[in-house]
Amino acid sequence: MMGVENVKVLGILGAHRADGVTAQLLQAVLKGAAASADTELVNLNDYELRPDHDSQPNADLDALEAKLMAADVWVLAAPTYLGSLSGVMKNFCDCFRGRIARFNSVGEAVPDRFKNKHYVTITDCYAGGIENYLTGVTDATFKTLDKFLTMGGLIKLREIVVTKTWGMQTITAAKQAECERVGARAAHKKERDDSTMKRYIQLFFMIAVMALLTMGIEAGIQQLIPLNNFWAYYGVFVVVFYVLLAMILHFFTVVKHRRR
Repeated sequence: MMGVENVKVLGILGAHRADGVTAQLLQAVLKGAAASADTELVNLNDYELRPDHDSQPNADLDALEAKLMAADVWVLAAPTYLGSLSGVMKNFCDCFRGRIARFNSVGEAVPDRFKNKHYVTITDCYAGGIENYLTGVTDATFKTLDKFLTMGGLIKLREIVVTKTWGMQTITAAKQAECERVGARAAHKKERDDSTMKRYIQLFFMIAVMALLTMGIEAGIQQLIPLNNFWAYYGVFVVVFYVLLAMILHFFTVVKHRRR
């Protein structure tokens, strides 16, 4: 469907089944986006993907590159198998690695033609919600996709997770509605920046709260152990602040994605 803003949302399915839970999640996101945007679903199983080799044509990668270039938002969906990204999607990432970014003289990836596009990632797993929350079964899947996509300069919008999929035939109405909401919002994503100012503001308040907590904890410690000189007070402050910072960074980089 052609949207008034002419936004293109491309779904990329990296699962073995075209009608499984992963595919249903992707289709639900595209359904939500279709109200105001062009949508298309690409099944990676329909392509014979292989890495580029010098002077050898690679028609399937060329076709995928053209679709990815034309899209404003990418929605990548792949199940989590054995605690990691499915082989179908991983093969795509491996084969497309040389195209998603350009590499400088020392082999560093530099964002290029896909920079500032947006993306949504989707995965599902057999593990239950509590198990996934505590052990991070789906962490590796998201980290692999994030590393691949941010290498090209893409900006992340959202993650979607479904757990306990063993024997599941269809997604729940609640998850269907969530996916459609994500798709609708993704189709209206206009900004072309990486929210740098927003992150600086978040960082400011994070540091302000940590400093306040550190001072409160240090005041409590001082009731038990007198801190009568500058270096003792400074040393305790640094240690407490570091512990709090490590906990918060762990939460935001490891724990805080929508595992359930």
